[in-house]
Amino acid sequence: AIKKAMPDVSLTTDIIVGFPGETDDDFEATLELVNTVGFEGAFTFIFSPRYQTPAASYQDDTPATVKHQRLQRLNQVINQGYLIGNQRFLNQTVDVLVEGPSKNNAMVFAGYTAHNKLVNFTGSQSMIGEIVPVRITEAKTWFLKGVTIEKT
Repeated sequence: AIKKAMPDVSLTTDIIVGFPGETDDDFEATLELVNTVGFEGAFTFIFSPRYQTPAASYQDDTPATVKHQRLQRLNQVINQGYLIGNQRFLNQTVDVLVEGPSKNNAMVFAGYTAHNKLVNFTGSQSMIGEIVPVRITEAKTWFLKGVTIEKT
């Protein structure tokens, strides 16, 4: 319903694997949900008990190896969602809020779109804090690359 109302929406989520009592069928249902929704990102975690929460007293009988395998399988699906979500911006011009130089190259600047997509592009110090139009030239799993477009 959200995607029908807002076709341009980017959906993300948080997912815990290996919660006490999680069965193989439960985990497969989680993977099916992730594929159906088409999340463009997720923070994924292995369950760990937190002091003074109800779940801290639950019997945690899922072996660590199973939890790690589930997390790896989930992350493969999530990573594909990241890539697909980024590819839809290829050859598009998007507005980017410039945060500053890239962590890896002082000549490349980084910022985020309204969809919370990280974009790397050539720019200048004067752009920091500004919203600039950037033409997306490459879509990677974790970020977009682009070139700034002169405002008309």
